[in-house]
Amino acid sequence: MATIAINKRATFDYEILEKYEAGLMLTGAEVKSIKTGRISLKESFVTIKGSELYLTNANIPKYSFAGELQSYEPTRPRKLLVRKSEIKSLIGKARTQGLTLIPLRVYTKKRLIKLEFALAQGKKAFDKRSDIAKRDAKRKIERALKKR
Repeated sequence: MATIAINKRATFDYEILEKYEAGLMLTGAEVKSIKTGRISLKESFVTIKGSELYLTNANIPKYSFAGELQSYEPTRPRKLLVRKSEIKSLIGKARTQGLTLIPLRVYTKKRLIKLEFALAQGKKAFDKRSDIAKRDAKRKIERALKKR
């Protein structure tokens, strides 16, 4: 498994509760663009429409060697391929508990492109500050141990 893109803000802004894996419905030019590493998960999210999941606002630029593509939209919603039973449980959890679905990373699994997304709960400002303080303390300890 080779990771292509990571959503770095996800773990800072959200508390990850459960992780899921999904396939992506893409066009051929989008697949080639992603395999060259041209995808951004920044400010993207997973939406629920009816009984289907969509990756919304993920930026996949046009493949540079593709011919002329008619009205290509780089941030169009892309359908996620997930089992019906998982979708039903996700819809129930997201609606009743007030949780959100956020993409974590895009990676290849053999020849397929997969998306890892998570059921997450937003962090409050004080949670973020405590995480930053813990990270700084850990860095200071590691520096002190390196000097010895």
